[in-house]
Amino acid sequence: MPPGTAIAGRVCAGTELAELSRSERFLRACRGQEVDRPPVWLMRQAGRYLPAYRETRSGVTFLEACRDVDRAVEISLQPLRLVGTEAVILFSDIFVPVVGMGVPITFSPGPTLETPLRSPAQVEALAGGDPRAEVPYVFEILGALRKALAADEVPLLGFAGAPWTLAAYLVEGRGSKEFGAIKRMLYGEPELLRELLARLTDMTVAYLRAQVEAGAHAVQLFDTWAGLLSPAEYREWVLPTHQRIVAETAVSGAPFILYVKDSAHVVPELFQTGADVVSLDWRVELAQVAERFGAETSLQGNLDPSALAAPPEQIAQRVQDLAEAAAPARGHILNLGHGCLPETPVEGVRAFTEAARGLAGVR
Repeated sequence: MPPGTAIAGRVCAGTELAELSRSERFLRACRGQEVDRPPVWLMRQAGRYLPAYRETRSGVTFLEACRDVDRAVEISLQPLRLVGTEAVILFSDIFVPVVGMGVPITFSPGPTLETPLRSPAQVEALAGGDPRAEVPYVFEILGALRKALAADEVPLLGFAGAPWTLAAYLVEGRGSKEFGAIKRMLYGEPELLRELLARLTDMTVAYLRAQVEAGAHAVQLFDTWAGLLSPAEYREWVLPTHQRIVAETAVSGAPFILYVKDSAHVVPELFQTGADVVSLDWRVELAQVAERFGAETSLQGNLDPSALAAPPEQIAQRVQDLAEAAAPARGHILNLGHGCLPETPVEGVRAFTEAARGLAGVR
């Protein structure tokens, strides 16, 4: 593409735009301001595909790694050093604050509850106080990361799991393809489910705001299982929680990113949440969404994670295609359409981030 090509809705004309720091590029893309090229990071970028992660995790459980400040900082920083990502996301888990609410959870390997939450007494017993007191290590990790990243001006992201996804696991007791237990509660005990979602929403708002106060430049909400719902069910049960979390986190001034997996059938609803950035599943046609909704909301994504197994030249072409597809949007962050898979070749991740930086040549 020649100089002057529109990248995510902002024309990058020659040398008119000075070289941006990684923080500036990321935050400007979130807010729909002019950038030299799209920033790049990956969901689940710190994980089992990295030999360094496996070495750092050795000898401790997953939750122990999340609580160990030095270990979690090291894991968070590994993708920055090893694969060239341009943003760092806190190493943790969506269930860490739920453990802080007094819910005993183990990982084998996914989250498991010995006694699923299915009674009014169990929901009533959920504690909900100050996350800084309940899971203080999270904020120690964020503070340490903010200091470590300051000199190189790298953006730091916090995150939380969305109430529906948390509730799906809590009611089911473990992972599931269908999460039938929460769907039965939706139809059979709707008021109980409303109370559970309300408590989880309260917690999520407090948790995300505390993360921003601790140093996160931006936050992302992950709703992995909201795609199980029909559009009407999403509008009734999930959209209000997303809207409230976005609105009450917005007072912090940090950009808000929303991700919903399997969301092709609820794309219009995603843009009713008020999020600054909507992160798209790889099943969604990026160009169509950019044309229809991109004027008011930045986009993130949306490469199929499996595509990182392709040869480097094919990955580079896919990155170019994504940048062109997202051009009508006010801003674009290059990312995957879901988390990086454990079997992903490290070379594929490097090829992805290198191709993103190669887009600077189109200014």
